[in-house]
Amino acid sequence: MTSYDLILAATAGAVCLALCVALWAFGQRRGFEARIAALKTRLALQGADAEAPAWIEAFDSAVIAVEGGRASLMAGSEGLAACAQVLGVSADASAVVAALGSADPDHAHKLSALLERGQSCAFDARGRGGWVSVEGRAAGAMAWLRLAPVSGHDAGLPSATRFAAFVDSVVEPAWIAGADGQAVWGNTAFVRAVGASAASAPALLGKSFDRAVDAMVIEAAEKGERREAIRWVNLEGRRRAFRLSAQPLEGGGVGVFCADVTEIEDVRDAFKKHVEAHDETLNHIAEAVAIFSATRRLSFHNTAFAELWGLEPAWLADRPTHGEILDRLRQRRRLPETIDYAVWKAAELARYESLGPQADDLWHLPDGRTLKVVRQPHPLGGMLLIYSDITGELRLKAQYNALIQVQQATLDKLNDAVAVFGSDGRLRLHNEAFETFWNVTPHALEAAGDFEGVVELCVPRLHDLAFWRELKGRVADPDPQMRAPTSGEVRTSDDRIVVYQSRPLPDGATLIAFADVTDTRDLQSALADRSAALDEAERLKRDFVGNVSYELRTPLTTIIGYSELLERADGLSERGRNHVAAVRAAATQLARSIDDVLDMAQIDAGEMALEIQDIRVSDLLMNAQERALKDAQLGAVTLAVECEEDVGLIRGDAKRLAQTLDHLVENALRQTPPGGRVTLSARRALGEVRLDVSDTGRGVPFHVQAHIFDRFVGRDRGGPGLGLALVKALVELHGGWVALESEPGNGSTFTCHLPEKQQPGAAQPELGF
Repeated sequence: MTSYDLILAATAGAVCLALCVALWAFGQRRGFEARIAALKTRLALQGADAEAPAWIEAFDSAVIAVEGGRASLMAGSEGLAACAQVLGVSADASAVVAALGSADPDHAHKLSALLERGQSCAFDARGRGGWVSVEGRAAGAMAWLRLAPVSGHDAGLPSATRFAAFVDSVVEPAWIAGADGQAVWGNTAFVRAVGASAASAPALLGKSFDRAVDAMVIEAAEKGERREAIRWVNLEGRRRAFRLSAQPLEGGGVGVFCADVTEIEDVRDAFKKHVEAHDETLNHIAEAVAIFSATRRLSFHNTAFAELWGLEPAWLADRPTHGEILDRLRQRRRLPETIDYAVWKAAELARYESLGPQADDLWHLPDGRTLKVVRQPHPLGGMLLIYSDITGELRLKAQYNALIQVQQATLDKLNDAVAVFGSDGRLRLHNEAFETFWNVTPHALEAAGDFEGVVELCVPRLHDLAFWRELKGRVADPDPQMRAPTSGEVRTSDDRIVVYQSRPLPDGATLIAFADVTDTRDLQSALADRSAALDEAERLKRDFVGNVSYELRTPLTTIIGYSELLERADGLSERGRNHVAAVRAAATQLARSIDDVLDMAQIDAGEMALEIQDIRVSDLLMNAQERALKDAQLGAVTLAVECEEDVGLIRGDAKRLAQTLDHLVENALRQTPPGGRVTLSARRALGEVRLDVSDTGRGVPFHVQAHIFDRFVGRDRGGPGLGLALVKALVELHGGWVALESEPGNGSTFTCHLPEKQQPGAAQPELGF
C-alpha cells in the first residue's frame, strides 16, 4: 500500500466519524427540546391551577421559577404581593426579581451566580417596608426562588441555614445537646474536638467534650437556667482553658458554646503569682506597708505593719477601714498627740481626694519613736502608705553631726593647716589654721569647692605647679601607689619653710596638712651650733682638767714626800712637826680631790672601764674598815663591820667598790661626833647585794636629802663635794643604785644596791636624783 492510499483511508475514516458525531448531537438536541417542552407545559398547567400547595399559602411565601431570563410565579400569590409591598414594586414576579438584584450589589452577584452557574444562595433583601428572605436553588436548566416577607422582631434575623453556617464557621466548639447532655449537633470545631465523623446526631452519639460540661448541661436543662464554668481541657495535644455557657433553648435542648480563655487564664495565673510574690516581698522588708482600696478599706498589709502598730492579725483580716484603724491606734496612744483629733483624722482621710504626689510626714509618737510616713495614690485606686521607723536613723544622724562638730572643733584647735578632700576632689573639711596659713577667706574656700579651686587660691604663696600636680594625684588618682602617704618640705614665696604630708583616710578621702617650720629649723640650726660648741667646751674641759690634774699631781707628790721626810727628821720641834703633818694632810686631801675630779670627768666622758672579777663581800668590808680605822680612832668613833656568812661573792670592780665604800665611810665619820658609831654591813636579797654604811651622827636635813648625791652639794662639809656624787656614779656604773635613809638628829644610812651579776649601766632612773 502506497502512501497515497493511506491518506485516502485516513480521510475517509475522519469523514465517517464526523457524520456519527453530528447524528448523535442531533438526537440529543431533539431529546432536550422534548423535555423542555414538557416542562413548559407543566409550568403552564401549574400556573393556571388556582389551588396552590396549602403550606405555601399558610407560611405567606412565594415560589418563582426563572428560565431563560423570564420569571414566573409558581405558587403563593399572596406571598408575592407581600414581598412586592415590602420592596415597593408591583406584584409581578419579574419586577420582584429585578428589585432583589437592585437592592444590593452583592445580591445581584448572587442571583447572577444562581441563574448562570446554578450556585445556591440565601440572603435577606431590605426594602422600604422591611425585609424579604430569599433562598435560591437550581434544578436542571431552571432556577427556583423562595421568597418570604420578614416583619416584627424577626426582621433582619438570618435564616436557620445561614445561622447554622455562621455557627459552623466559629473556631471555638459549639453544639446543641439534649436534656441528657448528649450532643445532637455540633459545629466543625466541636466535631473535630470530639473526633466525630459528622455533625449529625448518630455520628455524635457517645461523644463528649468534657464530662463535667455534660453534667452542667443536664443541670441547665433541669433548672431551665443558664450555667457557666471555666474548664481546662486537653485539645489537640494542648491543655487549654474554655469558658463554657449552657443556655436552655426554646423547644427543648441546650445550646452550649465556649470561648478559649487560655491566654486570659495564663495571664490571670501569672498575675496571681506576681501579686503573691509582690506580697511576699513586701512581707520581708522592714518598712510597714498598707494598701487601702478606693472604699478606704484595708486591702493589703505586710507583717511589719502589724508588728509596728501591735494590731491583731485577725482584726486586720476583717479589712477594717482607714478611719477604724486610726481610731484603734488613738485608743492605744500610738498616734501623734494632737489638740483636735477629729480635725486631724478628717485631714488624714481627705488625702484620698488628692490624686497628685503628697509630701512625706514625720510622726513623733508618745513612746518616743519617730516615723516617716510616705503616701502615694495606688494605681488601682485608693492609697499606698509606707511607715518607716527612723528613730535609730535620727539618733545616728545626731551622733554623726556631733562627731563632725567635734572633729571640726578639734581641727580648728590645731596649729597645723589641715584640709580633707574627697575622692572626687571636693573640699570636705578644713580648719581655721588652713585659712590663716594661705591667707584665704572661708567664703573663697567655699566658692572654690574642689582641689583645683583651692590650688588657685594657694598658688600666690606657693608657685611650684609640679608640687600641686603631685599632690592632686594623691587626692584623685585611684592607683593604690599614688594614694600612699607622703611628706616633704617646700619653701613658699615669702621664704617660709613648710612641711607637708598627705594621709589616705579609710573612706577614700585624703588629709593634707601644712606646718610652718621656719622657726623650728632656725632653732634646730641654733641648737646644732650650740651642741657643737658644748662638745668643744666639754673637750676643752677634759683637756683642761687632765692637764691641770697632771700639773698639780707632780708638785703634790713632791710636797707629800718631803712632808713625810720632815716628820721623821731629827731636831724638829713639836710645833714644827704638827705644821708638817698639817701640810701632808692637806696635800693628801688635795690629791684625793684631784683623783675624784678625774674620775668624774672620765665617767662623764664614758671612758671609765670596769675590771670585773669575783669579790668576797666580807673581805671588801673588812678592808674598808682597816683603811678608815685610824681616822675613826682619831675622831673617837667606833667603826664596826656586820656581815652575814652567806653573803658570799659579788661580781664587780674591786678598786671602784672599795673607792665607793671609802667615800661613804669618810662621809659617815665626818658626820658622827665623838663617841658615835659607824657600821658597815652587807646582806643578799631579791637577786642583789646590799652594802649599808650607817652612822649615829646628826643626819641629813630633809631639804638636802633630795640633792645629796648632786655634785658640789657636800662642799660645806669639806672638799669639792664630789664624794657622794662619785659614789652614785660608780654604783650606777655597776648596774645598781644608791639610796639614803636619814632623819635629822638620828643618823643616816646609805645603801648600795648592787646586782649579783654585773650589768653595767643598768641604773634605776626613777631613783636617780
